[in-house]
Amino acid sequence: MAQQTIVQLLDDLDGSEASETIVFGLDGRTYEIDLNDKNAAKLRKALAPYVDKGRKLSQARGGKRTSAGRTATDGDTAQIRAWAKENGYKVNDRGRVPAEIKEAYGKAKAS
Repeated sequence: MAQQTIVQLLDDLDGSEASETIVFGLDGRTYEIDLNDKNAAKLRKALAPYVDKGRKLSQARGGKRTSAGRTATDGDTAQIRAWAKENGYKVNDRGRVPAEIKEAYGKAKAS
């Protein structure tokens, strides 16, 4: 039996369809938010003066973390997306990879 999972990102501010997931940090905590193009532009514009004057941290110090606590790399995400597509999952080319797809990928690789 075939199964197809469709994931649709919704803008966390207004509920419209989101176009991307933005990861940002403040006070030692990392956050991610799904936003449409308009809201993403507003966030970037609001943060621009601070980003321009701030110091960029290395990945080791400010890297994106997964729920398992290890640093996620673009390669991991690309591999998960490729595996998901090959195994009948619908996954966007950008944005957050849904937890159920990451979990299925982990189980498939463990067996």
